[in-house]
Amino acid sequence: MMNKKSLFGAVVAVGMVFGAGSAMADGAQLYQSKTCMSCHGANGDAPITPMYPKIGGQNAAYLIQQMKDIKSGARNNGQTAAMKGIMAAVSDEEIEAIANWLATL
Repeated sequence: MMNKKSLFGAVVAVGMVFGAGSAMADGAQLYQSKTCMSCHGANGDAPITPMYPKIGGQNAAYLIQQMKDIKSGARNNGQTAAMKGIMAAVSDEEIEAIANWLATL
């Protein structure tokens, strides 16, 4: 029988193999590495153009829905074309991590 520590280690290892490890990723780091800051500013509050939204401090659920809608094509208006290609490289777990971080700003 496996003890709790061994079981936890096995679950973490399996999660990493199947991509669940990214669910624990640091939202701030992902925001930078996925180039979000290039258009929205370092903390999501200084977009490079007034047409881009300020996303720092927004509700996480709202941000998650917007990013998922842009990724799927359900939202296809305004400046979404600029984000469509970027969102293709962002997993749902990463979207949640980024949104949760932005909501804390």
